[in-house]
Parts: sequence; C-alpha cells; structure tokens
Amino acid sequence: MAGTRAEPIVIAGAGIAGLAAAIALARKGRAVRILERAEEFQPIGAGIQLSPNATRLLDRLGVLPRLEGRSAEPQCVAMRDARSLRALAAIPLGLAARKRWGAPYLVAARAALQDALLETAAALSIPIETGVTATDFAPESDGIAVTIDRGGVDEQSHAPLLIGADGVWSTLRSLGAEGASRFSGQTAWRTLLAHDSAARAALAHVAPTDRVTAFAHPRFHLIVYPLAGGDMNLVAIARGRPMPEVWSRNASAERMSEVLAEASAEIRALARDCTWTAWPLHITSPNCGWTHPGGFILIGDAAHAILPFAAQGAAMAIEDAVTLAALLDRHEDLATALAAYDRLRRPRIRRVAARGELNRLAWHARGPVALARDVVFRMKGDDKLAADLDWLYGYDAERIANSE
Repeated sequence: MAGTRAEPIVIAGAGIAGLAAAIALARKGRAVRILERAEEFQPIGAGIQLSPNATRLLDRLGVLPRLEGRSAEPQCVAMRDARSLRALAAIPLGLAARKRWGAPYLVAARAALQDALLETAAALSIPIETGVTATDFAPESDGIAVTIDRGGVDEQSHAPLLIGADGVWSTLRSLGAEGASRFSGQTAWRTLLAHDSAARAALAHVAPTDRVTAFAHPRFHLIVYPLAGGDMNLVAIARGRPMPEVWSRNASAERMSEVLAEASAEIRALARDCTWTAWPLHITSPNCGWTHPGGFILIGDAAHAILPFAAQGAAMAIEDAVTLAALLDRHEDLATALAAYDRLRRPRIRRVAARGELNRLAWHARGPVALARDVVFRMKGDDKLAADLDWLYGYDAERIANSE
C-alpha cells in the first residue's frame, strides 16, 4: 500500500472499532495514530455481549486476558414469554460454547471492554490524541491528506490510509459515502440492577445470574444478563419516538410502564423500581459506500450500524478491524486490499442483519406466529438451535481474510 510501515495510518475514533483496528494493525507491524473527538474517555452504554466470533479475535489481539475478572460467562441463552414467564427455548453456552465454537461467550460492561482495549493499545505504545476530530480528507498521489480540527484550528496531516471509525453519527461518512444515519423507529431502554437490590431479588427466579434471559412479547423484548460483580444488565427494546442525536436521556417511570404494560408482574415492577435511560437506535443504509479512492475506509457502526437483535454490533466492529489488518498485510496494493475487504464484509454484515431481523420476528411474534415459533423451538431442541448459529459464532474473520 502507499506509504511505508513507519508512516502512521490515521484512525478517526477510539471506540471499539477504532481501538481494535489500531491493535490489529500494530500487531502486523503497522504504525497507527488514533484521533478521538472526546476530551476524555467515558463509558458509553451499559452491558455488551461478546460472542465466540468476537472473543476468538480478542484473544489473538491480546485483549481477552484483560477481560478476566471483568466479564461473566453465561451458561445459556434462555428465552421466556414475558407475560406468562413460560420457558420457550435455550441455547447452551459456557463450556458447550467453548467446545462447539472454540471460544467463550462472554458478557461484560461496555466500559470493561473499552478499558481492556485501551490497556492493550497502551502496551503497544499506540498514540491516542483526544479532543481532535478528522473533519475532511483529500486523495493525494501517495496517500491521503487529512484535515484535523484541534481546538477550532485546522491542521493538515498526511497518511497512507484514513480509517473512519467514528461511530453511527460519523463525521467522515458524509464525505466519503452516502448520507447520514437515520432513526430506526426502535428505542433501547437500559438499566442496571445492583446485585443486592430488592428489584434484583424479585427477578432472580425468572432471570438467574448464570444466563442471558430474553423475555419475548409482541410489543417489546427484554434482555437480562449478569455483569462481573453480580449486577444485572437490562435492556428493553420497543418502538420509540425520534430523539436528538444523543446517546441517551432519562426515561420516565410512566413511559416505562407503557413499554412493559402487558408483561408479568415481576417485569412490570421494573418500570417503577429502576432508573431507565432511553437510547435511540440509529442505522445506516445497507448500500452505504465504505471506501473512497485514494485511501479511505469506514468500519464498524460508521459503515454499517445495524439493530442489536443479534447482539453483534461489537462483534462486527472487531471482525472489521481484524479483517482489514489482515488484508492490508496480505496485499501490497491498497486498492486490492480495500476491494477484498468490501467483498468479504458486505455479505457477512447483510447475513448478520438478516439474522437480527429473524430474532426480532421471533421475540415480537403474536398469535398464530407465536404458536408456530413455539412449535419450531420444541421440535428443534437446544442442540439444533445452537447448530443454527454455527455460521455466526464459528466464523473466523482472520482465517477467512488470510485465505482471500
């Protein structure tokens, strides 16, 4: 690719995608430089699910050991009816996941993953500049010119490649691809239950601490899982109203009562017993262009923000990062590497998004569709439900990129 290994690749954004890309590239001997618009790092979000397709890559990047003691390993994903609390299905995890897919299924606070990535980046001496924003770029004969806003003052920098990892509300997407993200019509309401709280105790018999529990309802679904230390992460997803482009805002008990109105008494009580925040879920166009001639590429949510129904947002960002680093290492020509990246990642993202839509239909099914769902679950059983995920959790992004 244009430039030398000593000339830093510029990465805009120090979220999961940007940090993972920097680490993956540094492991390949590439110099990197991260630009982060925030003045300081603050945890965004509450919990995060890390499926085996992500943890196997985090292990190779040297990040997974830093999650020890900061994550939990659920023994299954259990699905229940939100009204009757009847058990519907379960997918075995824990040791079964390690044996089946060769890597663990973990859950953690998003801040724990962020800290593990930052610590790994620091160990590799990766420079991270905060309070600066990549605002523009222009192709040059030997790379790309990047305009950087530093405290209201523009400066110019040259790089062999600019990676836009600046999230769903990407500044760079509008320059190198098509359009802005849009509100999906869905909102995620999030809260944490302290391990010693009365609300936690009231939910314990239907959402034990050893599993991820999904409560299905035609109007919403609720996901509950443990964090290190015993607290429980809760996220309810339902149709919501558009909000300004902010990460979250407080939700009233009245609004949560509306969302959870038709659920069991245990779940309805969460509306008044917890403090909830509302997160508008934004998505990008599936036809969004990811690359630009001269050395620019979008990864993670900046490229392909999808709804969280398959719990794959972080995993796709990590897969993106490792795939890109492997292809840049494999192909000397930058255009060839970027074309291969698009060829590999686009069908993968589409399939994951389609699986998320299937999950949404299953979780929000009503009437005859819900009855048919329950019959299918009973007929398949736990092992076949797990086998349906082999293509997702068994996927090795690095191996596939290295064979490209």
